[in-house]
Amino acid sequence: MNKAVLIPDSFKGTMTSAEIISIMKERILHYYPECTVISIPVADGGEGSVDSFLTALGGEKIAIRTRGPWNDEIDSFYGMLPDGTAVIEMAASAGLPQVGDRKDPSRTTTYGVGELILDAARHGARRLVIGLGGSATNDAGCGAAAACGATFLDEDGNRFVPVGGTLDRIAHIDTSTMESCVKALPITAMCDIDNPFYGPTGAAAVFGPQKGADAEMVADLDRKMQKLASLMEKELGINPQSIPGSGAAGGMGGGMKAFFSAEMQMGIDSVLDITGFEKLAKDADIIFTGEGKIDTQSLRGKVVIGVARKARKMKIPVIAIVGDIGDDIDAAYDEGVSGIFSINRVAVPYKDARLRAKSDMKLTIDNILRFMKSTALAE
Repeated sequence: MNKAVLIPDSFKGTMTSAEIISIMKERILHYYPECTVISIPVADGGEGSVDSFLTALGGEKIAIRTRGPWNDEIDSFYGMLPDGTAVIEMAASAGLPQVGDRKDPSRTTTYGVGELILDAARHGARRLVIGLGGSATNDAGCGAAAACGATFLDEDGNRFVPVGGTLDRIAHIDTSTMESCVKALPITAMCDIDNPFYGPTGAAAVFGPQKGADAEMVADLDRKMQKLASLMEKELGINPQSIPGSGAAGGMGGGMKAFFSAEMQMGIDSVLDITGFEKLAKDADIIFTGEGKIDTQSLRGKVVIGVARKARKMKIPVIAIVGDIGDDIDAAYDEGVSGIFSINRVAVPYKDARLRAKSDMKLTIDNILRFMKSTALAE
C-alpha cells in the first residue's frame, strides 16, 4: 500500500475525527512505513468545524469580539483558509454551550453570527462556508441578517432586531440595505438535516426542546415561524418551507437562503469540495472512512456515502469503520463502499462501549491491515 486517504466522521460523544485519524494513521504506518497518508478531518458544521478545516488545509484562525446568544459581548472566531475561503461555525457566536443554564430560544439571537460574516466579508473573503449546527437560537437567522444591514420593521415602521419570540412583529423586510460586501459574497451553508422551516418536524418542534423550549413555547415559536415564512415568500420571493434543511439551527437554514442567497449543501459535500478531495485522493490505493453508526439515514448522503460516491468514480476501494451497523444498509455497497466493519468487539451497552472505543478502533484497524498485508490488495 503506497497511499491511503483517511476521512472519517467523528463518533459523536466518543472520538473526534482527528482522534480517529490519529489511531488509523499510527497503525497504517506500523504496517506500511513508506505509505503516504492523507488526513482529512471531517467537520459537520458544529463545534470544531473551523479547526478541522484549518488542520486539513492550513490558514488562520481569526479572533473577534461579537455578540453572544444573549446579546452580550463574547470572544468568538472564524477561519480564513489560504484560498480566501472563510469558514464560520454558527456555534461560535450562538451556541448552546454559551447559554449554559439560560436556555430560551424565544430570546436568543444569531446577531453575532452576522458579525462574523460581516467581518470576514470586510477582510476580503472570496467565499464563505457556514456550519449550521449547535445553535441555541430559533430566530431564523434574522439576527445575523440584521447585523449585516438587513432592515426589519414592525407595523409602526420601527426598526428592530427580531428574536424567536418576536418574529410575528415583523411587518416588512428589506434586504437591499445589507452591506454590499456581504451581498457579493458567495455563501454555502453546511447542513446535514432536511427538516422543514415549521410544522411537526420543523425547527421549533424538533430542536426547540433541547434549547429550552417547553411544549407551550414550541407551539408559539412554530406559529411565529409560519407567519415569517409567509412574509418571506411575499417580500423576498422565497418560501423557506419548500427548502429541505430550512429548519436547521432554529430556521437558520431558511434564513441563510432567504436573506443571504446561500447555497445549501450536505456537510460532507462541502468538505470534499473545499479540501479538493479528488486531487488529494488521486492514485490512492484505499480510502478509510467511517461514522458512529451507519444506517438508512446515512444513505441520504452523510460522510461514508458522500466519500464513497466520489471514490467510486475514481475506482478507489472504500473501507468504512463504524461504531454500529444498522439494518438495510446494503445500498451502501452500490454507492461505492467496499466493506463495512464495526469496532464493537463485545456486546455491551453504549455507555460501556464508548469507554473502550479508542482501543477497539485501534484493534479493528489493526485487524483489517493484517488481513490486507496477507492479500493481493496490499501489493
